[in-house]
Amino acid sequence: MELSGAEITIRCLQEEGVEFVFGYPGGAVLHIYDALFQQEKVKHILVRHEQAAVHAADGYARCSDKVGAVLVTSGPGITNAVTGIATAYMDSIPMVVISGQVPTYAIGEDAFQEVDSVGITRPCVKHNFLVKDVKDIATTIKKAFYLAKSGRPGPVLVDIPKDISNQKCEFSYPESISIRAYHPQGPGDIEQVKRAAELLLGARRPMVYAGGGVVLSDSAAQLTDLVRLTGFPCTNTLMGLGGYPSTDRQFVGMPGMHGTYEANMAMQHCDVLIAIGARFDDRVVGNVEHFAQVPRKIIHIDIDPSSIAKRVKVDVPIVGDLKLVLGQLLEVLRSSAKKTGDISDWWKQIEEWREFGGGLRYKNSDEIIKPQFVIETLYKVTGGEAYVTSDVGQHQMWAAQYYKFNQPRRWINSGGLGTMGFGLPAAMGVQFMHPDATVACVTGEGSIQMNIQELSTCRQYHLPVKVLSLNNRYLGMVRQWQQFFHGNRFSESYMDALPDFVKLAEAYGHVGMLIEKPSDVEPAIREAFARKNDLVFMDFRTDPAENVYPMVPGGKGLSEVVLSEDL
Repeated sequence: MELSGAEITIRCLQEEGVEFVFGYPGGAVLHIYDALFQQEKVKHILVRHEQAAVHAADGYARCSDKVGAVLVTSGPGITNAVTGIATAYMDSIPMVVISGQVPTYAIGEDAFQEVDSVGITRPCVKHNFLVKDVKDIATTIKKAFYLAKSGRPGPVLVDIPKDISNQKCEFSYPESISIRAYHPQGPGDIEQVKRAAELLLGARRPMVYAGGGVVLSDSAAQLTDLVRLTGFPCTNTLMGLGGYPSTDRQFVGMPGMHGTYEANMAMQHCDVLIAIGARFDDRVVGNVEHFAQVPRKIIHIDIDPSSIAKRVKVDVPIVGDLKLVLGQLLEVLRSSAKKTGDISDWWKQIEEWREFGGGLRYKNSDEIIKPQFVIETLYKVTGGEAYVTSDVGQHQMWAAQYYKFNQPRRWINSGGLGTMGFGLPAAMGVQFMHPDATVACVTGEGSIQMNIQELSTCRQYHLPVKVLSLNNRYLGMVRQWQQFFHGNRFSESYMDALPDFVKLAEAYGHVGMLIEKPSDVEPAIREAFARKNDLVFMDFRTDPAENVYPMVPGGKGLSEVVLSEDL
C-alpha cells in the first residue's frame, strides 16, 4: 500500500521507537501533523516556542540515552529552533529535528516562510539532509537516527518540502544502514592502551579527569571501577558530574573556572593525567600556556579524533568508544604483574589542598537568603535523588557545586553553548521521560523569562516540575564579571521591572511561593516537593551581592584561583 510522505515520516518515527515528538505546527508541516493526528503511537507535545521544543527533546535525551525528536515548520519555525540545535550540538546530544520546507518548486524563490534550513544549520549539526524525493524519506530518517546516536552523538536535521510530504510511494523501512566514509569508532588500539597502563602504573601523582563523554557513553561504571582499582583522585567536569559519585572521598570536586581548589591544584601538579571523554576546554584548563608550565604526561581517550590534542599536547592518544576502551584498560591493569605505586604522599598533598581550600566556602546569614544555602537545602530535602536541570549563570554554578550528583544523567544543563532559557523546557523533557521522578529546575529571574511561556505547556500536560528561582534582581554572572573586571560599572545587568512571579505562576494555573527569609527556605522546599502533582514556582529573594567562588579569572591559570572575597 502506498503512503504519503507525511505518513511515511510518522511510520519512520514509530519504527525508531519514538514515544514523544516535541514541536509546533505551521503551514509547511500540516501534512505531517495530519498524519500524526491519525495514529496514537507517537505522542506529540505542543510547546509554546520552537526553541523550547528542542530543549525539551534535549532534556529527554540527556536523561535517557534515547534520541530526542523535534518537529517544526519552515522559516521562523526552524530559525527559532537553531539555538536549541546549537545547544545540543555543543554538548553532543543525540537528536533528530524534522523541519518543514516550502514546496520544491518554490525553493530559492523567496517564498513565504522560506529559509535555507540546511545552510543555516550546517555549522551546528552533525549532519543535515534536504529530502527531494518522497522515495528517500525512509532511508534518510533511518540515516538521521543512526548518525545522531552513533559515534560522537549530535543533532541531525531532516528538511522535508511540503509537496514531498504529500506525494505517495510504497513504504519500506531499512533494517540497517551503511554510510560511506562514516565508520564510528570501536575499541582503542591495544598498544596505545598498554602504553597508557604503563604510565598509570608508574605514576606518583596521578589524576583522572573525566568529562561528559563518560555520561554520554554510559561508562560511569567503568570509570568508577578504574578510579577504585587504582586509588587515584578523580575530577568530573561540569558536563561529567555524576559520572563518578560526588560524595566519594576520591572525588576532589569539579575542575576549572569555578572548580574546587584541590581539583585545580591536582590538575596542575599531577605527573600523569588521564583525560576520559573530556576536551580540555577553556573553562576547565584556563590559560593553556599556564597549564603547560608543569611537565606531565597526558593520556587522552575520546571517540572523536578531532578532539584529541586540539588544545593541549597529548602523549598517549587513544581514539575509541569510551566504554570499550575503559574495558580494555581495566583488563590490562588487572592482568599486569606490576601494581600501582605508592601515592600516599600525593593524597597527603591533595588533603592539604582540600583543607586549605576549605571546601566550597560561603558565609551563611540569618538575615538574607544565600543562594548556596538554597541548593544545599534542595539536596537535603531530595536526598540527592532529584533530576536537576538548570539555566545558565551563577545559579548554574551553585547547583553544580552544592548538589552532589552520585549518578549519571541526573544533572541536565547547557554546558558548551551556555543557553539561557534551557532549564524549564529541559525539565519538561525529563519529566516526560520519568513521569514519577522528582524534577527540579534551578534558574534565575533572568533566565526563566527566556522561555517562561512553557509554564503553559506544563499546565496542559500536568507536569509537576519544581522551579527554584534564585532571584537576586541581577543578571548575576554578568554583574559578577562587571564587578571584577569593569570597575563596578553594572551596564544593563540590573533587572529593573520584574514581574510578580507568584501571580504569574498562578495565572498559568500553578502554585507560586515567595520566600524572603532564610528560616523559610527549608519549610518552603519541603512543602513544594510534598505537592507531588503540582508545578510549584519558588521565588527565592537572594543576596544580590553574592558571587560564585572559587573563580579562576579569565586568562589566568588553574593555580591562580581566587577562593573567596577574602583571598
